[in-house]
Amino acid sequence: WSLTERNQNRNWEQELGTGTRAGGWTPLDSDRYQWLQIDLGSRKQVVSIATQGRYRSSDWTSQYQLLYSDTPNNWRPYLKNGNIWTFRGNNNSEEVVREEFQHPIVARYVRFVPLHWSLRGRAGVRLDLYGCSYWADVISFDGHSIISYRFRSKKMKTVRDVISLKFKTTARDGVLLYGEGQQGDFISLELRRAALELSINLGRSFKDQKDLLPSLIGSLLDDGHWHSVVMERHRRNINFTLDHHTHQFRTNGEFEHLDLDYELSIGGLSESAKAAVGGKQNFVGCMEGITYNQENITSLVRRRKVDTSSFVRSTYFPVYFNWSSFLRLPGQRDSDTLSVSLSFRTWNPNGVLMFTQLAEGWLELGLMEGKVTVYINVTQKRSTRVDISSGLGLNDGQWHSVHLNALDNYAMLTVDGDEASTVRTAIPAQIKTGGTYYFGGDGFSSPYFYSHPGSRSFQGCIQMIHIDDHLVDLRAVEEGHLGTFENVSLDMCAIIDRCVPNHCEHGGRCSQTWETFSCNCSGTGYTGATCHTSLYQQSCEEYRHQGKSSGLYWIDPDGSGPMAPLRVHCDMTGECVQRWLSSPSSVSRFITIMVLIINGIQCFIISYGENGFFSDAFYGAPFTWWVGRDNKRHFYWGGSGPGIQKCACGIGNNCTDAKHHCNCDADLRSW
Repeated sequence: WSLTERNQNRNWEQELGTGTRAGGWTPLDSDRYQWLQIDLGSRKQVVSIATQGRYRSSDWTSQYQLLYSDTPNNWRPYLKNGNIWTFRGNNNSEEVVREEFQHPIVARYVRFVPLHWSLRGRAGVRLDLYGCSYWADVISFDGHSIISYRFRSKKMKTVRDVISLKFKTTARDGVLLYGEGQQGDFISLELRRAALELSINLGRSFKDQKDLLPSLIGSLLDDGHWHSVVMERHRRNINFTLDHHTHQFRTNGEFEHLDLDYELSIGGLSESAKAAVGGKQNFVGCMEGITYNQENITSLVRRRKVDTSSFVRSTYFPVYFNWSSFLRLPGQRDSDTLSVSLSFRTWNPNGVLMFTQLAEGWLELGLMEGKVTVYINVTQKRSTRVDISSGLGLNDGQWHSVHLNALDNYAMLTVDGDEASTVRTAIPAQIKTGGTYYFGGDGFSSPYFYSHPGSRSFQGCIQMIHIDDHLVDLRAVEEGHLGTFENVSLDMCAIIDRCVPNHCEHGGRCSQTWETFSCNCSGTGYTGATCHTSLYQQSCEEYRHQGKSSGLYWIDPDGSGPMAPLRVHCDMTGECVQRWLSSPSSVSRFITIMVLIINGIQCFIISYGENGFFSDAFYGAPFTWWVGRDNKRHFYWGGSGPGIQKCACGIGNNCTDAKHHCNCDADLRSW
């Protein structure tokens, strides 16, 4: 493997061990902008790293971070437990410190970035990376072509499925996989707003949505890095795994087989599916390791000599800002036209995106309460200020584009390319540009934003910066040929979604800023930082101990467990406190009452409803059941016996409608 440092200045050797060879890496300047880049020659699976100080010196690195990538750009920081991880390094030049990775790194390039180093010397390191070879067929998708995997038989009827693949993309929408059957069965895996959605239907028509259960997991998946997906289905039980995080759920309805016809489409929709579904974008990016029920589809593609070219290098070159960052770039001076555009993503509702000093006055572009806001202050003869804003909820972690033009006594602001919502306003005086533009919100005095307590420096990522209608070469900035910067990370966007996985329990709604997340527990029946603590007592007995009288109460039999609170009537008049369910129960959902049965002395279920059904008219299977103390389902009602699947009137042939075995199935308002 080969080695590169930020400042190419000399040759050196590195070797871990007992010091039989001299050498090691030490940058000329010991600051946070130095790095050592290792080119492994091809993609490798790296499982651990070992470091040592520079041989017989006072140079070592005590803390460091690792970045990795398939190409020498668009770096990804190593994460552990969902956070950018800082590794413990060395406290002397000879000790070897080895760190095992929580999950292996698969990459060709690895960057070692010193954060803290020897107080008696400089940053220095000898290092080893441990791992093994990694090889996979990579298939490139351009948004027009798809892969059609034809089944060996015309129809596939499965009770168990396993689908896995890896993908990377910079597009936030696109179909990864789609299959359908003539009975209404289908499976769809697609990106929606940079999250991954799995939709699966086991046998209802497209118009019947009650059996269609989409599951949405992940976020920020348009980062140009590899993400792994595994879908495991056994009957109605689904394990949906994205990047080692698994979401479990059950499909609705009673069907357990997935019936697909002819083929699976990968990377988009077939023409017939487009006609039925429509409105979905094909995938743009790369995939590898595509398997369907142990069939290696990427291997089939390779053997048939279908294009497997690597991911086309894009112009994706983000700049990562923290609260103390700024980027200073030059522009035209004394021009009567100001034109700036950029794309950003952030979780914070406030922050300065760009500031420039005019020949007479200043102009600021930023976020205020999730809106893009522009403040123009022109001081010719007298101070004149113009404020315009556009957009809503732009702190959602998605990429958003902004284009600002100011010329000929008017300003125009466009967000996300929506020309129809472009905001225009008049400027009382002609502007003259000052020639210097600051991005990120620190390193300059922002007259408006810093006078407002709710605003602060921008924390997030910016890319595709245009000044005077010219795309800024951010690689030239990284190489020191253009502009200056402070505390920014170039060629990476280390934004983290703190709401994925969702730490809010019991249906609490997660929201976040750059540093933290919070849970909105309203309407859930729970409270606390993560909606863990129930607001209600666990039994009527506990309400009686509080001196409560008979009446309707919410109880939570399992406390902070998975069961939802129940609305019950508590009878406090007797020696034995009794409780009844007081509200109608929907027979279309499974209700667990095991905790009630175990804790209760007596248990009454009073059901109210109209036009309820106990059995399926077409298939004859029961719609409902009840669970006894033995945790078994029972399919008999109203005085009948176990296993009969009839009510008492069905046994005696005296139901209101002789065609049915329970009065509820007669679809009558009364009987």
